[in-house]
Amino acid sequence: MLQEFKEFAMKGNVVDLAVGVIIGAAFGAIVTSMVGDIIMPIIGAITGGLDFSNYFTGLSKSVTATNLADAKKQGAVLAWGNFLTLTLNFLIVAFVLFIVIRLMNQLKRKEEAAPAAPPKPSPEVALLTEIRDLLKKA
Repeated sequence: MLQEFKEFAMKGNVVDLAVGVIIGAAFGAIVTSMVGDIIMPIIGAITGGLDFSNYFTGLSKSVTATNLADAKKQGAVLAWGNFLTLTLNFLIVAFVLFIVIRLMNQLKRKEEAAPAAPPKPSPEVALLTEIRDLLKKA
């Protein structure tokens, strides 16, 4: 059973998947930082200092706080600003993946379009070609 598990765990697909998950998590952290630290402050500056992550709607009359953290302590809130931020994160990730996949596809098309040198004929084919050419001259 241990040998079977070792064979399963060391298969190429499993290792590739693990690497993909790790890289994906790191990429997610980069995108989250880009959105939270770069894009949203720029949007906030353009819109007059709005901070989308703090936008919410209280779902009960007991919610009177003006920031999301305090409002959550007071009762149920609909944190639509946080949802907007996460949606923007998703759109950025999707767009970046689209660009990467598009570039990869273009590279594949260029490789496929490049004419490959014709393979060198086998010695038998070369001999037959020579005989054919000699017969044409005769």
